[in-house]
Amino acid sequence: MMDWTDRHCRYFHRLITRRTRLYTEMVTTGALLHGDVARHLDFSEQEHPLALQLGGSEPADLAQAARLALRWGYDEVNLNCGCPSERVQRGAFGACLMAEPGLVRDGVKAMNDVLGGALPVTVKHRIGLGRDEGYAQVRDFVGSVAEGGCAVFVVHARNAWLEGLSPKENREVPPLRYAVVRQLQHDFPGLRFVLNGGICSDAELAEQLAQFDGVMVGRQAYHQPALMAGWDGQYLGASESGIAPDADWRLQIEAQMLAYMQRQAAPWSQVSRHILGLWHGQPGARRWRQVWSDHRYKHWPVADVARAATAARLGELALPA
Repeated sequence: MMDWTDRHCRYFHRLITRRTRLYTEMVTTGALLHGDVARHLDFSEQEHPLALQLGGSEPADLAQAARLALRWGYDEVNLNCGCPSERVQRGAFGACLMAEPGLVRDGVKAMNDVLGGALPVTVKHRIGLGRDEGYAQVRDFVGSVAEGGCAVFVVHARNAWLEGLSPKENREVPPLRYAVVRQLQHDFPGLRFVLNGGICSDAELAEQLAQFDGVMVGRQAYHQPALMAGWDGQYLGASESGIAPDADWRLQIEAQMLAYMQRQAAPWSQVSRHILGLWHGQPGARRWRQVWSDHRYKHWPVADVARAATAARLGELALPA
């Protein structure tokens, strides 16, 4: 979720769920080896547990990136072998790597060698490439990568079509096939499998958690963050029941995000774009969202925008045409 789950987004999500494991947006090894490392890797202490998701293919580069992940205090290193975008294909990583299981195995081993068990190395991948829905490719991919020391596989249960589909279409057009992930569980009982793809409700989440070692929810949680409100108590062993899904918790988090935006040196709009789903499904949500996303307010003090957004949500402010 490049350009989505940045540190501002993760801070917001962590206010809703304290125990769910969060993942960074994919960071390329090139950006870490040749760019501003702190800009890519800095995060707030309260974001733990937090996984660094890497994009790359060269074992030596991945090893160096893993060293940085350890130095920065991440809880996991995750190698992305599932992103189908053209940008990623040009870099010869992401979903392309499913065609090179030996290279992925060597990259995973290189990361494990430098980490020495201090952090787990996991892999996120698809269940196949193109329109070939055979099982052999993903079976052999998992078997080979496991030889490098990967014990946890996050599986987006769709093929990646590298030609003819946009990244958005790649999340919707190739059919979901959860049965393939169940077959992987059966064939590799010593490994752990986290299901990704198509989970849109708590009922679906509970159903799949009963079958798999974990579930990853991406864009649905981003657009409807209230989905995460009860996860700590329901699934992660928290003694408290989690955040009650009523208006009060949204008001509390809105106030905390306002304070967070006031502390940031960056323009508040870089943060506010991540909270637009906070009132999803509630009366006045569309009007509230309109204020926060209207460029005409971008030079206003953020506290004034927050007041205008609340007034709009409550029907006390007529929005400009």
